[in-house]
Amino acid sequence: MPEPNNWHMEKAQIPRPDTNQFLARALYLSVDPYMRGRISAKQGYAKGVEIGDLMPGGAVAEVIESKHPNFREGDLIETIQFGWQDYSVLNGDGLTRVDVSIGPAHAWLSYLGMPGITAWCALNNIGQPKFGETVLISAASGAVGQVAGQIAKNKGCRAIAVASSEEKLKWCKNLGYDRGVNYRTSNDLVREFAEVCPNGIDIYFDNTAGIIHDAAMQNLALGARVIIVGTISLAEKFDEPDMGERFLRQILVSRAKVQGFLVFDHLDSYPEARRSIANLHNKGELKFKTDFMDGLENMPAAFLKLLHAQNMGKQLIRTEFAEGLPE
Repeated sequence: MPEPNNWHMEKAQIPRPDTNQFLARALYLSVDPYMRGRISAKQGYAKGVEIGDLMPGGAVAEVIESKHPNFREGDLIETIQFGWQDYSVLNGDGLTRVDVSIGPAHAWLSYLGMPGITAWCALNNIGQPKFGETVLISAASGAVGQVAGQIAKNKGCRAIAVASSEEKLKWCKNLGYDRGVNYRTSNDLVREFAEVCPNGIDIYFDNTAGIIHDAAMQNLALGARVIIVGTISLAEKFDEPDMGERFLRQILVSRAKVQGFLVFDHLDSYPEARRSIANLHNKGELKFKTDFMDGLENMPAAFLKLLHAQNMGKQLIRTEFAEGLPE
């Protein structure tokens, strides 16, 4: 497991933008599970971090100096290419303009950003939920899970939460989840899933892998869809073969589909996803909890808090430049 002393801060001169570039300063920095894979030696879907590299990460930032024709001082942007730093020079590629009339700036890293879009695209594009189906979601109180559960309920499904504490399950109930299972106190997850999903699991939204996945795979309904969104429970085994039970018989009998999900494969769906989520939120049909910590120096602590499942909702770092912004 990573430790705080695996990172150190460096001070440097604030960079200056060149032609067709702009300088932005971070208002909010995103803390996400995918970062664990970036510090693993095992090959992933993106290049890993070498010793001495800047840690990758997303941010909502304000343009403070621009030599780019399409951006001017005061513009707010969201990008996954900012990194763990206060300032970054950007060229305008791969970013989104933040519209605070739709939602507060920090929301563009949560329900209006990658977590919310992940929930919407994974559930709708791959899960394709139907009225009355049962949707089981692991890490249900997290940044992705809390949106996925509410979308499932909006579609007329039964939503079952899996979380690591009674406090988190209480929040999930407040979101509209029908039932919940605390996987840390369960003596028999297979049996508990069977009890809360008596007709089987139609859609398993897998944010974690591990023992929760193993129990879900033994409770699949006919025609089930299993969406592999995250594997954070395997974080300490990324460099080892993924060993354990094999569920080919369960997949065969239930005629289930198991598909991996990366949000970047669904760029065409981003506008519709964001509009749909914003509409739910504006109608009061979507709630969201954000866990703030303050100061760039606390990025490692916030990341470790996330890895130990100690956060509630989306984990963000709020920088000094965000002072006075609405939340």
